[in-house]
Amino acid sequence: MKSAAPPAPLIALFQAAGFPLADAPLLQRADVFLDLSGEDIRRRLFLTQDAAGIELCLRPEFTIPLCLQAVAAGGDALGNGMSYCGPVFRHRQGESGEFIQAGVESLGRSDAEAADAEILALAIESAKLLGEARPLIRLGDAGLINGVLAALSVPPGLARRLKRRLAAGRTPDEALDPGANGSGLDRYAGVMTALEGAGQSSAQAFVGDMLTISGVRAAGGRSAEEIAERFLSKAREGSGSLDETRAAVLREFLSIAGHPDKVTVAIRRLASRHGLDIDAALERYESRLGFMAAQGIDLASVTAAGGFVRNLDYYTGMVFEIVPPSPATPKPLVGGGRYDTLLKRLGSPVDVPAVGFSIWVERFAPAAAGSPS
Repeated sequence: MKSAAPPAPLIALFQAAGFPLADAPLLQRADVFLDLSGEDIRRRLFLTQDAAGIELCLRPEFTIPLCLQAVAAGGDALGNGMSYCGPVFRHRQGESGEFIQAGVESLGRSDAEAADAEILALAIESAKLLGEARPLIRLGDAGLINGVLAALSVPPGLARRLKRRLAAGRTPDEALDPGANGSGLDRYAGVMTALEGAGQSSAQAFVGDMLTISGVRAAGGRSAEEIAERFLSKAREGSGSLDETRAAVLREFLSIAGHPDKVTVAIRRLASRHGLDIDAALERYESRLGFMAAQGIDLASVTAAGGFVRNLDYYTGMVFEIVPPSPATPKPLVGGGRYDTLLKRLGSPVDVPAVGFSIWVERFAPAAAGSPS
């Protein structure tokens, strides 16, 4: 199935908003996506190798490639905005692995909450331009949920596991269930129990041998031993569980949802009752809502939720998805959020404030999504 052509009105909208069109090579080094993207993209890469044996992949998204280019260029490139519209490639069950994504990346703005609101308003305008007259918005905050997890002293590995379960559509009860049959390392609990207490070298050698025997080849330039080390490290981080008191507080937070103003009040009350030090994150959250209202965003169309997360590991603040008013559980039309630490992880000497969104062009009506470029 061939991807639809990029819609020219959408590109014009981005450029008029101050985001010039950019592009990135179709072939990308796989290791950066293996390290920085969430499990959902990591397992869906189209992989290949160059003549030197370096693992490459077809571009699965634009954010990381465009940020890599900005880091390489340095200077003003770390404080500019850009837009894109072109094919990306991911394994998708029952769908074409090639499809068009369009979007915007805003880099370098220090007024984060104002920038968040402007990006969300542009995303909503884009959805309307493509034919969705009454888009609904799901809103979350990675900074807020990370603040709650830190205030409850949830170990980092367990926190990542909880967020990945939530991103996969689990309910708060399912995400907090230590016996849930999830993806990733959950399924290897028996193996990790057997390895518990083994020395580092013995455990690494065992897992490395199993990978070699199974014919697993290197991914992202890694040897079997390096893959084994990553597996063991993540398994150790993800071990452990919460006592019922902390689990109950976290369950309550994750279950809060509704109109953004009511969600803010509910989270403040929860934080006060349980002594959670999340005031700074809440102030940013409330400030963002004020800028959203100033942008003309109808907060009645927004459902905020403590437990709403997205399936990319690099988000640090606001996260959102735009969905049609029906069916009850639609695929998102647009998704995005804030990722203030990504560029430094990609090689920038300093953290660079950044926020953006991506549009699944194919999910809109063909007449709008397939306009010629």
